[in-house]
Amino acid sequence: MGLIKAAVGAIGGTMSDQWKEAIRCEDMNNEVLMMKKTTPNGVISNKSTIIVAPGQCAIIYDNGRVIDGAAEEGVYTFDESSTPSFFAGQFGAVFKEMWQRFTYNGATAKQQAVFFFNIKEIIDNKFGTPAPIPFQDWSHPIPNQMTNTITPLRVEIKCFGKFTFSISNPSLFMSKIAGTAEVYRKSQLIEQLRSEIIGVFQNITNELGTSEYKVPVLEMPSQTDEIKEMMNKKVFDEPIRERGITIQGFIVESVTLTDDSKKKIDDYELSSNSYMQQGRMVGAYSNAVENAAKNSSGAANGFMGIGMMNMASNGVMGGVSTAPWQNTENSSVDLSKEEIQPKKEEGQNKEEEKEIKVENSEWECSCGTKNNGNFCHSCGSAKIKKCSKCNSEIEKGAKFCKECGTKVEE
Repeated sequence: MGLIKAAVGAIGGTMSDQWKEAIRCEDMNNEVLMMKKTTPNGVISNKSTIIVAPGQCAIIYDNGRVIDGAAEEGVYTFDESSTPSFFAGQFGAVFKEMWQRFTYNGATAKQQAVFFFNIKEIIDNKFGTPAPIPFQDWSHPIPNQMTNTITPLRVEIKCFGKFTFSISNPSLFMSKIAGTAEVYRKSQLIEQLRSEIIGVFQNITNELGTSEYKVPVLEMPSQTDEIKEMMNKKVFDEPIRERGITIQGFIVESVTLTDDSKKKIDDYELSSNSYMQQGRMVGAYSNAVENAAKNSSGAANGFMGIGMMNMASNGVMGGVSTAPWQNTENSSVDLSKEEIQPKKEEGQNKEEEKEIKVENSEWECSCGTKNNGNFCHSCGSAKIKKCSKCNSEIEKGAKFCKECGTKVEE
């Protein structure tokens, strides 16, 4: 028994008089996935006609087994004397496997029918995440200055979109889902499919948030091609494929942040300047330590400036105002002799006095800040000694000015 494709136009010609029955399925819209058609007595007569419309495939079911199928639109004649044609089309290999192996448990004896499958793309299927899902947002990186690395900001998102699917293997779809039902509709499957799609989407978001892709959280709707390619590569939809269904399209229409995540990003934006200031402070701190170690006037003066930087840095890290450490006319630190110079004991020599003396004359750092001490209050740079006569820069350790020859004051 098998199908023989009729000549083009035969359905309206004289050959139509020979056909005892015409079996067709005309109402397979976007909501119907499979429909069973048979004759009033459940037997398909020899020379009956089976009409396969565009976007359909049909299989001939005979007492628990598949005996033939057609995946190309056209008019076919059921011939009991012929061998199965297994018209190649889209499902040629599937039809052969169904003919050899397919049986459906509990099938009624002596039942013949044609099962029509809707193989068009089933569209307009919505999905949405019922609960927020985590996402690693690389558009808001957090620097780790100790390890010189960055980590993404962890946020939670809700996503909404649409997907399309199609029946890619009628054998699997019939054996694992539809069975021999009179009609199987999308509504019977869609909730389960939607739940599995959300699971697939969670795997996708995890992948998009890795260091390989680094997709910004709000740019996810523009990653349609990448999402579909990733789904095929990683086979995230394997459980769906095992039921004879393939996801054809997957679109993320909107991404929304939870209230906590919105606040986290707002805080990030507000504190970005603080992070930058912290980075400059760390660099200045490093330079100050190096300069203090080389300071020919001794480590005491050099590390005094570092101590002030530490206090300023703690102010930034602690989130308090750094105004006391800003270099303004009212906030410049005045280090007078009385404040830092200890009382002299009798017999203390002049060399010891020179070591603890702090010069109070105002000087301007290369960063533009005016200072009174030996270190810049803004960047931590050491004071540059200049000639009292020609104002030329004095090299470290020099006894005389190289420009005018004036003796350098100790």
